[in-house]
Amino acid sequence: MNNSDFNNPDNFDHFRENKKVPKVIENEVLKALSFYPELQSVPIDFVFKQNIKKSVMQAQPKIKTMFSSRKNWAYQINISALFKLTHTAIPIHQIPPDIMVGWIGHELGHIMDYHNRSIFGMIRFGFGYLFSTKYIQQAEKVADTFAVTHGLAYYIIETKKFILNHAELPERYKQKIARLYLSPDDIVEQVRLLESQKPAL
Repeated sequence: MNNSDFNNPDNFDHFRENKKVPKVIENEVLKALSFYPELQSVPIDFVFKQNIKKSVMQAQPKIKTMFSSRKNWAYQINISALFKLTHTAIPIHQIPPDIMVGWIGHELGHIMDYHNRSIFGMIRFGFGYLFSTKYIQQAEKVADTFAVTHGLAYYIIETKKFILNHAELPERYKQKIARLYLSPDDIVEQVRLLESQKPAL
């Protein structure tokens, strides 16, 4: 599928199943979802929030659905309505489309991780993420790895470069990203290892 195909959300109708997506980011969300066929029928709501503490996006399970069979679990990706810069803020949907795809692709990697866990595994995940920096680093690495293995490496790298090189992003946020998440070089190395493991034709 070429880039012009991605500009038409109707090409991704089958990825709309059980999804609630704000119209202004529909193209980017459906494009990111297209890399995750396993999530095609999984219920996911993409929700704009006015303020997400210390984050731009945040994937989480819907707690009330976790007391049924895992196949019935549903999820929500909270998205900050504003992309906050040092001295100003812009609507999040105004950031470059490829950056948005990478950001959403990373959050979908978290959902892949959640969907492979039991309810007790999710409880352990929640406590680990709250109280352990090493646990956060591992969880973010897992999300990035899901994204890379699903073909989103380019978008993940572009998103990380966008954050780390953005002159108007708060330095504290950039330091947090550098400390807790894989670097662009780490992603490139993951891709290299994946390519080396492919069987020769």
